[in-house]
Amino acid sequence: MKLSSFLYFARFGIRTVLFRKKDPILGTVILTDQCNLKCKHCSVNNITARMYPYRQIKREMKQLYDMGIRILFFCGGETFLWQDDGKHLRDLVIEAKQMGFFIVNVVTNGTFPIDLPEADLILLSLDGNRKLHNEIRGDTYDTIMKNIKNATADNICFYMAVNQINKSAIRDVCRKAKRMPNVRAVSFNFHTPYPDTKELALSRKEKVHCCAIIARMMKEGAPVFNLRSAFPYIIDNRFPTPCYQCVVIENGKVSICGRCIDVPGLCDKCGYFFVAEYTLLFRGNWKIIVEMLRTYLKYI
Repeated sequence: MKLSSFLYFARFGIRTVLFRKKDPILGTVILTDQCNLKCKHCSVNNITARMYPYRQIKREMKQLYDMGIRILFFCGGETFLWQDDGKHLRDLVIEAKQMGFFIVNVVTNGTFPIDLPEADLILLSLDGNRKLHNEIRGDTYDTIMKNIKNATADNICFYMAVNQINKSAIRDVCRKAKRMPNVRAVSFNFHTPYPDTKELALSRKEKVHCCAIIARMMKEGAPVFNLRSAFPYIIDNRFPTPCYQCVVIENGKVSICGRCIDVPGLCDKCGYFFVAEYTLLFRGNWKIIVEMLRTYLKYI
């Protein structure tokens, strides 16, 4: 991370903590909800199957930048499917960097060739070992492994949503992340129980067990891109929601924190580790601040 970017984030953090400000710093642009997969835990794929136009996406990027956002995510659907007006995902990442975003990340299911060295992180969904991942996402594991091996940069971060199907595979994903040269880290979430997938949610006891395994893997040197000091808050869902420092824009609509904010009661069951980490950070939790500095400087 450049010194100028670090200083910008530091000033933002100090101002937010001291004055309890609610300005956003992280923004997500939804490029499409079209996806080539139908994963068991997903509630947001192929609802409209629309590709949002390039000119609209660029306006939304500028809108987020003008709001003060400097960390940008591109999400879907499947981001590598997006194309419009002769533009593809790579063009958007390059333009976001040129616009002035400090960190530009992409979320993908990994089933398309990964040639995106311009992205800071490519968060690639891996939901367990071959058997359990394929149970959730269809027969895609081997394709994903091949694409990771052939990736043109070492900017991949595994992105695992832990649920009732794959809760036994945390160690497998950590060890895979540690062994693969193009994989920089692994980031975990717990399943957020949308009404149509609530049966996949973990109990408190199961969350305790999963966090203990993640912490043990961290001690063993697994490159985990989560903050251990946030685990107790995540287990009991006792972090403030929504996270005002994060926004999502889809088809012109800006939502605080995420798209799930519109589902009644869902915030109280949030499984997104980063939401807990960011809300605690901007409430001035010093353990979180120190651990986030150490983690982000290591992996970004």
